[in-house]
Formats: sequence, structure tokens, C-alpha cells
Amino acid sequence: MHKFTDTDRFNRVKKTSTIHYNMEVNKVLSEIIDDFPDNPEGMNYFYDKFKIPDGSGSIYPKGKKLIASMCIHVPVELIIALDAVPVRICSGAYSADAAGSDFLPAKTCPMVKSTMGALYLDMLPGNAKPDLVINPTTCDQKKKIGEMGDEVDKEFYMLEVPPTKDSEEARQYWQRVIKKLIKKLESVTGNKLTRKKLKRAIHAVAHAQSEFRKFMAMRKNVPVIYGKDALLVTNAYFFDDIYSWTTNLEKLNKELEDRQKKEITVSKKKAPRILLTGSPSIFPNMRTPVLVEKMGGVIVYEEFCSSSRMLYDTVAVDEWFLYDMIPGIADRYLKPSTCPNFSPNDDRLRKIMKAMDEYKVDGVVYQTFTGCQLYDLESRKISHELEKAGFPVLNVEVDYNPEDSGQLTTRLEAFLESVKDNKRKN
Repeated sequence: MHKFTDTDRFNRVKKTSTIHYNMEVNKVLSEIIDDFPDNPEGMNYFYDKFKIPDGSGSIYPKGKKLIASMCIHVPVELIIALDAVPVRICSGAYSADAAGSDFLPAKTCPMVKSTMGALYLDMLPGNAKPDLVINPTTCDQKKKIGEMGDEVDKEFYMLEVPPTKDSEEARQYWQRVIKKLIKKLESVTGNKLTRKKLKRAIHAVAHAQSEFRKFMAMRKNVPVIYGKDALLVTNAYFFDDIYSWTTNLEKLNKELEDRQKKEITVSKKKAPRILLTGSPSIFPNMRTPVLVEKMGGVIVYEEFCSSSRMLYDTVAVDEWFLYDMIPGIADRYLKPSTCPNFSPNDDRLRKIMKAMDEYKVDGVVYQTFTGCQLYDLESRKISHELEKAGFPVLNVEVDYNPEDSGQLTTRLEAFLESVKDNKRKN
């Protein structure tokens, strides 16, 4: 049993954590907004999404079930089609990480600790109070916290992700997993999945993905937007209403298209173009991307489960019937995935190498969270292949504690200088 058995102590911890969280959010937003010139006007909508909401009420519509997820393997189309609200609750808050440390081992991944702390203290986006937490088994730590639902007073549902994605057996197994999930969601929401509602949900998500692909395509040439802003756009998708998010991304895309025509850029012409990959940057843990761009680099691509991997691929459907749409949804959340949970995982290297060419990348920053074994183990292979192809790579191990920013700053500064030298030579 965790240490929060005393109600008075729990209230003190929650009050302290909330104060620290508010300070953390305000500080990071100030860095992201005030320390950079020429932020697109269309970004104001997305900046506002991360500001502390007034009052203690939820931002979510009343009368609808709230379905939380901890990974991109959870099909949001199913949740939307069942008249529920999807929200991804992976947390980047150090204040919640500290709370999670009270009942998880010290060497636990900071994202897992932070998410569990946020669940326990009700410090979720928009004051979310989830009716169900879907927890995909994409790493050993997530598997074990699936047994701790009672400790955080939430119902967990384990989504059994196969260890490989390339075999027909894995595909068939995953389709059965998704069908079981549908039954669970129908039970929680009290609604029945219908062909009409699922088709509408697939179209809504596909529209969002289409705008996201336009957004990413504009980053291939001159940088019209910072990577720190691109990450906030995708992070907002975690918990925003999908229709509102898509509408505001459309507005931002039009502004960026106008910037392209007028040749308005956010960085110098010879600024190092950086690809950021590894453990995901989730607000307010934006230290690495913010530091890279404060030092004169520009992040043109993020190979993260919190950004490009989350929204790029769409559901392929031949016939608009449930028996065809459900397998199509299952395939979309398995086949394109490059999660390091899968072995072999050659697709991830292939996609990174493709992005290196398409986005004219000069160097790669590979960040690994302390305690994140999957990304740590895979960093060696990815780094070796990139370096063999002539690309400089910086591997950094980070956690959510802001006190190690000094060392990270020094290493990033040296790396960006080496990337500049490499550009001059070539």
C-alpha cells in the first residue's frame, strides 16, 4: 500500500503538488511564448490549451463518459463513435513525478511515475476524471502499474499489445484484442457501436490527420514554425475536442502557407536542422526542444509517439460496414507503429532515415528517459546506423528534474556547434 493512507497528508501533498504544477506550467509557457520572437498568431489557441483553467471544474462535456489512454495504440475512433470523450493522460509534469515517487520505485521511468502521480492527485488535463483508463502493455513498467488501479482509485483496462507486428498471427490476435476492447467500451459507456457512428468518427480523425500531414509537409523546406510549437500542437491533440483542434490547425496551416509565400522564417538560413527522437517530449517537460532552439537550432521533425507517429497514418477501409471498418482500425494501430515494444522494429529505422532525407536533417538528438529501457536499448542501433550514414547523433539521458539543465545545456551547445562545423565542411 502506498504512503497516502492519511487523508490530511494526502490533502497536503495535493495542495503542494498543485502549487508546484502551476508554477511549472507558467514557467514553461513563458519560455515557449516570451523567449521566442515571431510566434504565429494561430499558435495562441494551442498556447491557451495549456494554461491553468480557472476554477476546479472539468473542461469536458457533462453526461459523456471520459475514456483515458496511456499510449497511441488506443483507437480514438472507437471512443468517439461510442459517444465518449478520449483523453491521453501521459504526463510530463515533474510535480506529479514527485508524487508518483511516493509509491513507485525510484528507478521507474519518469513518465510512468508522473502519470501515476497525476492520476492519484487528479492533476490530469482539464481536470479530467476518467471513467476508465486503457493501459496498453507496451513496456514492463506499464504492465505492472496496470495492477495498481486500486491505489490510484481508477479502473484500469489492460490492452494486450503483441510483441511483434509482422506476422499474420499477431494481426489476428490484435484484431481479437480490439473486438474485446469494443465490448468493454460498450459496457462502460452504455452505448452500442453502430456503422454510421463509426464511419463518422473515422472521417473526423482522418480530417485531423489530413491537416496534420499538411502541417508536417510545410516543415520540410524553410522553417516557418519552431519545433517547440509543433510539439504543443500535437500535445493539445491529447485532450482537445477533435473538431476544435482540427479547425484551429487549419487556421494555423493557412497562416504558415502565407509565411512560406512571404519567406518568413523562424531561424537563420544556416541554422542546424535537428530531428528529435527517443522518449517523448510531453508538456510541460519541454526542456530538450526549448534548449535546442534557444541555442540556434531548429527542430524540423519529431519522431515521437507524442507527435508524428500519433497522427500520420489513417484507417484504410474498403467497405463501410462494421466487419470491414473494425479490422481496418485494428490494422491502423498495429502495422504502421514503430514502438520499440515490437521486435523486430526495422520500420522505425527506415522511417527515421526517410525523414532525414525529406526534412533535410543535419543532426539527431536522441533523448532517453532515465529508467526507459526500451528506448535506451534501441538507441544503440539507431545511433550506429545514423552515424554510419554520416549524420551526427547526440544521445542524452534525461528525467523530469529541472536541476540537471546545466549539464544538458553544455552537451547540446557543443553538439550544435559540431553540427554547424559539419554543415560548413559539406
